[in-house]
Amino acid sequence: MRNIKIALWTLPAVLSALWLAANLPLPGTLSFIAIRNLLVQYSGVLSIGAMSVAMILATRASWLEGWLNGLDKSYRLHKWLGISALVTSILHWGFTQGPKWMVGLGLIEAPQRGPRPAGATDIGAIQSFFNSMRGTAEVVGEWAFYAAVLFIALALIKRFPYKYFVSTHTLIAIAYLALVGHAVVLLNFSAWTQPLGIVMGVLMAGGVISAILALMRRIGRSKQVTGVIAHTRTLPEVRTTEINVTLEEGWKGHKPGQFAFVTFDPKEGKHPFTIASAWDPATREVMFITKGLGDYTELLPETLKPGGKAIVEGPYGRFTFDDSRKRQVWIGGGIGITPFIARMKHLARTGGACSVDLIHSTKEMSTEALDLLKADAKAAGVALHVLVDDRDGFLTGARLRALVPDWKAASVWFCGPAGFGQALRQDLIANGLPARDYHQELFNMR
Repeated sequence: MRNIKIALWTLPAVLSALWLAANLPLPGTLSFIAIRNLLVQYSGVLSIGAMSVAMILATRASWLEGWLNGLDKSYRLHKWLGISALVTSILHWGFTQGPKWMVGLGLIEAPQRGPRPAGATDIGAIQSFFNSMRGTAEVVGEWAFYAAVLFIALALIKRFPYKYFVSTHTLIAIAYLALVGHAVVLLNFSAWTQPLGIVMGVLMAGGVISAILALMRRIGRSKQVTGVIAHTRTLPEVRTTEINVTLEEGWKGHKPGQFAFVTFDPKEGKHPFTIASAWDPATREVMFITKGLGDYTELLPETLKPGGKAIVEGPYGRFTFDDSRKRQVWIGGGIGITPFIARMKHLARTGGACSVDLIHSTKEMSTEALDLLKADAKAAGVALHVLVDDRDGFLTGARLRALVPDWKAASVWFCGPAGFGQALRQDLIANGLPARDYHQELFNMR
């Protein structure tokens, strides 16, 4: 989370400093129109800058995942940059349209564009071309803005069906390309020879490449492997389904705790699922555990059959239990137990020197699911604590500290609902746990 905050605040700070340097000294007399023009330029720089970085993050590049400590963190930054771009682009649109509204209301007179001053320096062919394209760029930018606002808003509405979200979200790439053209033409021409123009050019070039990859559906293609559903098992009491997929050559293995994007139905598209098994190159089989939380996952037990095709893309994520601590506390909230199942299966095969307590907090638990979990914990040498909400009450920071007395000597690994994890994090850090020792998978990536 720390790197997300750093990136989220560093980007506008750097762009603001570069914009200010490009516009100093400010005009001696700042009229209403002069201030408006400065604000139009400034908000435009912030908007296209945030959108460009968001587009680059959408490529799921491995080097970005490493710096941000996981694709889930990368997507969280992508989301907040999208929100930032939405806010600044609305301000940009308001600054652009404001004088027209004020003229219409009779509050100000329409500014008059006089003839070119005598003796003014001749502009070059490129600047002359840009000037001739200003009208077109303004119209294209306005309509691209409306489209981008619509698509970003749909992405933020959780009730909007996932499969439609995936399709419409890709269309943002088209709006982005139009907005790049708008920005290139309308950015103050003098800025292109200054650090601001160089940085904006690099960001937009990266964004354009990323947008083209998205439209050509090339993102993640090199990490996709075809598989066949080997068998499934449904536990109706807890509304979960285990899906075992045998992968073809190309899958290079994964670490326990990582996830993949899985496509069972091309019409539905890919969904992220945590891998719930250790990697065995002899069987080439991976297991996913899904929970019926929506229209798509509710239907999986009925639609998935042995022999069916699957496309698995990954692995992704850095929730891999890698640290120097000899003591760990794992907390799985609901279906967030999945990465810990994978880790236990791995430890059962390879062993481990780390002492582990696993706390599984859940709303429901079946006898069969509990027996499977106990068997995995026993084989891995993990101390298991199961808390069923209605029977045992909710897990709190105070309860966790009482349950595991030496918790300060451990690193804590949490996967589950984001609010639940954040509450535990705040409690443990307030009571002395170093922030670096609390690891949380951002459960909801949308």
